[in-house]
Amino acid sequence: MADARFYKSAGPFSLTALLEISGADLVGTGSSDIDFSDIETLATAHSDHVSFIDNRQYVSDFEASGAGVIFIPEDLVDKAPESAICLKSDTPYLSYSKAASAFYPDIFSAESLARHENTVSGNAKIGTNVTIGLGAVIMEGAEIGDNSVIGPNAVVGAGVVVGENSWIGSNTTLQYCYVGRQAIIHPGVRIGQDGYGFAPGMPRHFKVPQLGRVMIGDDVEIGANTCIDRGSLPDTVIGGGTKLDNLVHIAHNVTIGEGCFITGQVGIAGSSHIGNFVMMGGQAGISGHLDIGDRAKIAAQAGVSKDIEAGETVAGYPAMNARKFWKNMATLNKISEKKK
Repeated sequence: MADARFYKSAGPFSLTALLEISGADLVGTGSSDIDFSDIETLATAHSDHVSFIDNRQYVSDFEASGAGVIFIPEDLVDKAPESAICLKSDTPYLSYSKAASAFYPDIFSAESLARHENTVSGNAKIGTNVTIGLGAVIMEGAEIGDNSVIGPNAVVGAGVVVGENSWIGSNTTLQYCYVGRQAIIHPGVRIGQDGYGFAPGMPRHFKVPQLGRVMIGDDVEIGANTCIDRGSLPDTVIGGGTKLDNLVHIAHNVTIGEGCFITGQVGIAGSSHIGNFVMMGGQAGISGHLDIGDRAKIAAQAGVSKDIEAGETVAGYPAMNARKFWKNMATLNKISEKKK
């Protein structure tokens, strides 16, 4: 469920309204008088929630879901949970997106960037011994913990929480996020902006509301100009003690465990899960919806396109066991030398 600190719901909506908004077709029967209060993921939804399935990787969540309404493709009708009302669509992600936009129509309203007479909102909660640099803006409902520093021209968005003893560098932007204690966030970091969510369509693609948050643990350090997108509905999570280098991109719904080292220009695509104490070399790329096990090591410029077991070290593109990769490279070099 979207966090009320950041998002204001326009719901509930009846089943009839959801059918009209989404353009989907009702499978079987369902009462038009039932109201649904919000949208939620398959795994966490209850009977008054709306959800969807578009990626077959989540069929097990779909079959066990407690959602009241689920947008589905035709080929999954037979796998639907008995308790759910199914709305069939050729493009269930697009249908869900239209419903989500109806529930949360005002994410980009002028009110979300409302001006205040002072750069610190009167409704913000500022702890003791907090330093606020010249030109910094702290918006309505934000909370800054004791002994924290907010650098010049930083923007702390509405509802954002920054833990005590944290250092927020100049020209950073924090929105839709919770930052733990003793965080160090270097200049130019962007946290909580939209994830890259679009439902393909003609003649134009449909923007999918991004309704999650970014949850950052204690003792996390984030390098300059790194970008961490908020979740589409589940949260993006950075575990305690993790250290991110400069120019890292973390996409929506990614979860990163504790104590990870992620170096410069790494990119992690949406919904991938990174375990604890994982190390990633510079410019490594991680595809979406993958599981990277605890203490895995990923060499610089590796391209990871499948799950990695705990403790494994990989290199190359596509990424493979590092010893196998270097053995293959040595063999190719020998073949090349022979041809010469």
